[in-house]
Amino acid sequence: MSLEQQQQLEATYVMSTFGRKPVELVRGKGMYVYDDEGRAYLDFLAGIGVVSLGHCHPWLVEAIAAQAAKLIHVGNYYYIENRGEVAEHVSRLLEEPDVNGQAPEPGHWKSFFANSGAEANECAIKLARLYAKRAGRQAQNIVTLERSFHGRTLATLAATAQPAKQEAFQPLPAGFIHTPINDIAALEALFEREADSICAVMVECVQGESGVHPCTQEFLAAAERLAHGCGALLICDEVQSGMYRCGKRPFAFQRLCVQPDIVTIAKGVASGFPMGICAARAQIADTFEPGDHGTTFGGSSLAVAAAKATLELMDHQPFIDNIEETGAYLREQLAQLPHVIEVRGLGLMCACDLEEGFSAPDVVAQGQEGGALFNATGPATLRFLPPLVCEKQHVDELIALLSRLLA
Repeated sequence: MSLEQQQQLEATYVMSTFGRKPVELVRGKGMYVYDDEGRAYLDFLAGIGVVSLGHCHPWLVEAIAAQAAKLIHVGNYYYIENRGEVAEHVSRLLEEPDVNGQAPEPGHWKSFFANSGAEANECAIKLARLYAKRAGRQAQNIVTLERSFHGRTLATLAATAQPAKQEAFQPLPAGFIHTPINDIAALEALFEREADSICAVMVECVQGESGVHPCTQEFLAAAERLAHGCGALLICDEVQSGMYRCGKRPFAFQRLCVQPDIVTIAKGVASGFPMGICAARAQIADTFEPGDHGTTFGGSSLAVAAAKATLELMDHQPFIDNIEETGAYLREQLAQLPHVIEVRGLGLMCACDLEEGFSAPDVVAQGQEGGALFNATGPATLRFLPPLVCEKQHVDELIALLSRLLA
């Protein structure tokens, strides 16, 4: 079906919650996707940081197809193949030492399987509040950071400290306190006033939707110290920054040397198949009892098969070792472009700001016309989240296009 036909059908029958770009993508391979007319596009967005293995990796395709032919879904009343194996694998990744070689506190992790990052964060919020309650603390507030993004459900939107996204949906659930990113003094002052009411601090180690703003190691260390000092938990939202997106370690918190109590994971963990995970240290996870939380589709046979294949491939592929080098090369090349005033990021999670007078959304539209996909997170900010299989030759192709667009 043509682009025009799809546009008409969606205009008539699909809710207008996305401002879709005028292109119909019908297939993909590796770093490229193709439209209904066969035109190729270099993909530096990867389904918003999701397609970690590149499009339609044969290993993943085979795993999903084989599972679909055997069993698609039976519900969480029953045991299935692969779910326990994926949870064990995730625990192993969370137990890896940080970049300084510091091993985490001993003990394994337990996972709750959901369908998205927002659902994983909802689970983390419920678990943190229940943990405080069952520990005898009358603390239900969760501290989040200004410009954060944790999802679009009502609770995760309340956690998302971006008033422009919240205003239309007031009243939002209470119980969230916001503080500036990387401002240790403000965080300390907040705890001095509110420590008895705080059950958790929830942070993105690298804020994605606001334009790729990393937390400093010092700020995260202060968040860990202050949270644990009053019996609260540290939650790291690794939905966008996790699964090697930021480099050789599975998670950004390992790069930034903190030890969270709960970690939320999604996006790249199943390389395009819907999957969310809320993982917690076992002694915290055991706060949940049957009936405290649940999901119909989370951890389905198809989802865990996709996650298992993705994690196995990540374990044995050299592209993981190239993420930091390729990401550094991307940032170096972006910094040399005309009219770029700031470049940020870790690994293959990168953004750049443009000089006044340049519209990032216009550059995105022109980039699509030129054969490359990326997005704008603000009026002057471009974001790049390519598949983790990205190589320097792909960066060169992108930079050549951006050089022409920004000349």
